[in-house]
Amino acid sequence: MRRADREISGIGQIEEIINKSDVCRIAFANNNYPYMVTMNFGYTNEPGRSFYFHCAKEGKKLEMMRINNHVCFELDTDHKIFKGKRSCDWGMTFSSVLGYGNISEVTDNKERIKGLNSIMSHYGGEGVYEFDDMVLDNTIILRLDIVEMTGKKK
Repeated sequence: MRRADREISGIGQIEEIINKSDVCRIAFANNNYPYMVTMNFGYTNEPGRSFYFHCAKEGKKLEMMRINNHVCFELDTDHKIFKGKRSCDWGMTFSSVLGYGNISEVTDNKERIKGLNSIMSHYGGEGVYEFDDMVLDNTIILRLDIVEMTGKKK
């Protein structure tokens, strides 16, 4: 990271940013062709650090994932613009997390439900939910296993 004074390396602080963020952006790549998508998510650190996502059974992200499952992800929060007397004195505060990992489809039904529950929990749901078989049959659950991530704060 170019600005070491803004780097956040403690996992507790990084997880605070993740917990406060409302979307996760995932960047896919295939033959020098990038594709980024914004998704709702759930996060877990047990047994490893992973994000869970849900999506329809077809689409560009799935096509790209099946060709290359190595992705980059980004989350950000705590945005606040500050003004100055001159244009170059303006700026914005923020907290962000950037990382890399491998994304794949979850096929085990027990883990699929775990993933959906982690998404519900992230957005304020409490407890464990039951999911209709029809919903499960029409929903793809993705898990992004985190390889590395860092945080940044201004």
